[in-house]
Amino acid sequence: MKRKTIDIITLGCSKNLVDSEQLMRQLNEAGYNVTHDSEKPEGEIAVINTCGFIGDAKEESINMILDFAQEKEEGNLEKLFVMGCLSERYLKELAIEIPQVDKFYGKFNWKELLKDLGKAYHDELHIERTLTTPGHYAYLKISEGCDRKCSYCAIPIITGHHVSRPIEEILDEVKYLVSQGVKEFQVIAQELTYYGIDLYKKQMLPELIERISDIPGVEWIRLHYAYPAHFPTDLFRVMRERDNVCKYMDIALQHISDNMLEHMRRHVTKEDTYRLIEQFRKEVPGIHLRTTLMVGHPGETEADFEELKEFVRKARFDRMGAFVYSEEEGTYAAEHYEDSVSAEEKQARLDELMDIQQGISSELSAAKVGKQLKVIIDRIEGDYYIGRTEFDSPEVDPEVLINRADQTLLIGHFYQIEVIDSDDFDLFGKII
Repeated sequence: MKRKTIDIITLGCSKNLVDSEQLMRQLNEAGYNVTHDSEKPEGEIAVINTCGFIGDAKEESINMILDFAQEKEEGNLEKLFVMGCLSERYLKELAIEIPQVDKFYGKFNWKELLKDLGKAYHDELHIERTLTTPGHYAYLKISEGCDRKCSYCAIPIITGHHVSRPIEEILDEVKYLVSQGVKEFQVIAQELTYYGIDLYKKQMLPELIERISDIPGVEWIRLHYAYPAHFPTDLFRVMRERDNVCKYMDIALQHISDNMLEHMRRHVTKEDTYRLIEQFRKEVPGIHLRTTLMVGHPGETEADFEELKEFVRKARFDRMGAFVYSEEEGTYAAEHYEDSVSAEEKQARLDELMDIQQGISSELSAAKVGKQLKVIIDRIEGDYYIGRTEFDSPEVDPEVLINRADQTLLIGHFYQIEVIDSDDFDLFGKII
């Protein structure tokens, strides 16, 4: 069994996960058994799909490679391959530093791995994947790369220019996934709002989402990683009119002070940002906004941080994440700014910001008690069925806990619940 088994380990974002799932489908077709995210080698070959976004992610990727390199040295693994963003960026250095790896691939040439195994890449299966998610939802990647030049971000250096996938190819993939039982689609890209500009010479996200929503069997569509500048406002109409387009938007705003937005090269102002949030809430009643903010970027003063805290209090985001600035070589910030905020101060600011958000999240959750919501059931955990509403993306957002003692529910099915209680993040519900 071990001789025909390959372990795929995916680190980083959901965009990486899609690449792993495509590779897994090709390996299945080639006759391999494939495991995903094994802690120890189960097969003769391991493939690590790395992340190279920020310092912590790079460290996690390197540690994982070293762990499997050790397993290879101890005879528990015959071959070790590495692919993904870290490998794309530091391929030559990694090959010298970790010679136990048989071959490093970048982010886009992983098809060569099949050839190196003596197997063919099946082009007719290019929209097919072996899902690692629960069978009722999948991530749908609509583009690669990014044309934005934010000061702190290494992703354009790693992934290159924005490249949109053709609409028809995306629609074919959705139809295929629906035929496999997928009901819910997390639409992902490094930058959703740019979709279509390279292929069609205009922003095509509203039309794409409308056409996906027309496909029978698509129950929920959720949008991730939008950019605030030049937002395609026709998307408001689509979200408002289409019942299967979730009233949810993941839009990374990063900061609010004009000083920091200029330092970060975001091409948007404080006034633009407040206006966009107001427009979202006016045009799409009930929308839940998720954002990501950054603290400790070079040049961030106490006054800038106070402005950011005030923004969080005023905007009352339904979902919010935050992270500290990490200097990434090759970026504008690394080459033009001094990393002026100490590590201790960065962490203190992060903690303070998240404390404010925790209080807001708790209040917003409590306001849902007594309301009726549609949920999808993801899994069973202990005494509870764990579900999500349209306002909750897998892995990152709150969940709905439903006591198993009350009734039998089916994984991947939708139910109407009444919210009977809440805590800082999660809701407790009962079936209506």
